[in-house]
Formats: sequence, structure tokens, C-alpha cells
Amino acid sequence: MFFRSTFSTAALALVVLAPVTATNAQAQAGSGAPAATQQPQHPLPQNAPPANRGNAPIQQLDIPPSGDAANPFPKPDPRNFTADTPTMDTVNAFLHASWGYDPQRIWQIQAISKTPVPGISKVVVLVAQKAATGKPQMASLQFFTLPDGKHLIADDVLPFGAKPFAEYRALMEQRADGPSRGLASKELLLVEFADFQCPHCKEVQPTIDKLLQQYPNARFVYENFPLVQIHTEAYKASAYSVCVAKMGGNDAFFKFSSAVFDAQAELTPEGSDAALKAAVTKVGLDANKVAACSTSAEAKSTVDASLKLGQDLNLNQTPILVVNGRVLPIGSLPIEALTQIVAFEAQQDGVKTGAVPLPTPTAPAAK
Repeated sequence: MFFRSTFSTAALALVVLAPVTATNAQAQAGSGAPAATQQPQHPLPQNAPPANRGNAPIQQLDIPPSGDAANPFPKPDPRNFTADTPTMDTVNAFLHASWGYDPQRIWQIQAISKTPVPGISKVVVLVAQKAATGKPQMASLQFFTLPDGKHLIADDVLPFGAKPFAEYRALMEQRADGPSRGLASKELLLVEFADFQCPHCKEVQPTIDKLLQQYPNARFVYENFPLVQIHTEAYKASAYSVCVAKMGGNDAFFKFSSAVFDAQAELTPEGSDAALKAAVTKVGLDANKVAACSTSAEAKSTVDASLKLGQDLNLNQTPILVVNGRVLPIGSLPIEALTQIVAFEAQQDGVKTGAVPLPTPTAPAAK
């Protein structure tokens, strides 16, 4: 479930980077290279859970095209480039890191200007989706870079720089130590932050399975992120899961998590104890021992450490998938976009994915 989905429209665009189209130009923003570069091929479905539609600094524009198909943007005004930092190269590197997975997105930096606050610069970017014919759909994004050179503000604080995801990647490698599947290597590291009472978390589990089937070189780690403000039984379920993993290992944990998601409707104040014990029994462990363990200081400290890790990433919603440090609200993205992003991040980091094509669904035989 999305909790106070403060991945705003601008933040979602910068982190997730959905394409600019006539229907969702105001739900995007982003990254790429100079005049005319890249963007995702798979727009967010119109019925996807929306990010917080606050006062995001993204505007759909009606700008006459330049006449150049490769670069439809109007020529930037040199007077709008008054700041010493960030450089054009740094902004373009950031945009490429964010949007480079989609060859259909193009952009152009229109301004890097000083503000009244020393060290804070305003960046304006025009972004469009390549169009085979007709006038390209164009939108404008603005954000402010901070003096540390590592963060920006749109209507949230986000990573910035030529390698914006490097710090979070190192954080995941060091501290994401929950139950895992896949390879031991952390070269391609996928970390999910989820809540057992979150309906969207339940819904994305098949998507996680498909990603791991397609990318066998990945290591997948599950981190508990119970949204205790809205889910009364989520912390208890997390503590149970910690004890299941401790007593039964990774295989037992993932069987338990599947059983709990299946019984999600029973996670109520009146029914959660029975539902959680039933899930423990399904994986062959002693339900009473796991229940006793779940109230221990050790179990609670493990859940709290996972919560702290998510908080250090500035997370405030679930489900989230962190791909080599790149934070993705996975519930908002179709599998096609996710596979593009995983492949792109692996390429950027020089990692082999071992990618295998997913089987194509077969149409039912005609009667």
C-alpha cells in the first residue's frame, strides 16, 4: 500500500522516469543527455497507483518545434547559464543515469542559473518523447541542486550527480542483509522493502518472481518495512518472519512470506495470531516457538534495523525495489519498464545479468 505517497510527480519522474506522452506528460521528468536523448518506452498505465500529485514543478508545454527532427527543442538562451555548478556535463550525466534505459526519451538543458542562496542552483530541462510523425509532446522540469553536489530538491530531496545511485548502492551492499534468493554476489543487487499488510506488496510478488527468472545473476534481498502508522499487524508479521528465517533459513522465509500474503485478509487484530501461526505451520516450523521468538528483543531489533535502513533511503511507501541503488516504487511500473531498468543499471555498472527471455504467453486455442 502507498503510505503518504510522497514520491511526488517530480520525484517519481526523476527516480522512475516514465515516458512523456499526451496523457502523462505531467507525471514525468528527468534525465538524459544534451539536446535529444532518451526515455522509457512503456508509459505508466493511467490506472496505476499515482504518486502524490502535489505542486510538482513539471509543466506540459506547447512549444513550436525547431524543425530539426533530431533536436526539436528551442535554442537555449546563454543568459540562463549563470551558475558555476553543476556543470552541463554533470547534469547530462545525471539525466543519462536516470533516463538512459529508454532510447525514446530526449531532453535539452535550458538553464543552470544562480539563485539568491549561495551554492543552490536552478536547473531547467525540456524533455520530450521521440515522435515518428507530428509534433513531439514536450514538458518542462525544474529542480534545485544543493551545495554538496549530491542532492537536488524538486518537491522532495533526491540523489544527484554523475552517478546518483552510487551512495545508495554502497548502503545496500553493506546493510541489506535480510532473507535472500539468487546468487551470493552483490554485483546485481535487488532489494525489496515491503509490508505484509500492504495490498500492492502482495500484488507485485509475481513481478519479483519474473524479474528473478529473467535475470538469474541477480541477488534478491527482502527487507521488512512495516508501515506501523496504518497497518496494525505489520510489525508483528515482520517479527514472525525474522524468526522463521532464523529457525528455517531462506527457503522457509519465502514460503512463509507467500503464505502470509495469501492470508493477508486475515491480518486483523482479532485474526493475525492464528493466521501467522498457520503460515508457520505450513513451512514445517513450531508455531509456538516462532510466536515466542517474535516478541524477543532480538527479533524486534532486526525489524527495527530494516526499518532504519529504509528510513536512511528516505522511503515512506511500499513496495519499493532498489536496483543497484536506484529506488523504484515498483507498484507503479509495468514489468517491461522494470526489465529495461534492471538491464540498464547492470550495463552502467558493468555487470552481466545472465538474462534469459521470458516465455511468451500462448493464446488459447480457437474452439
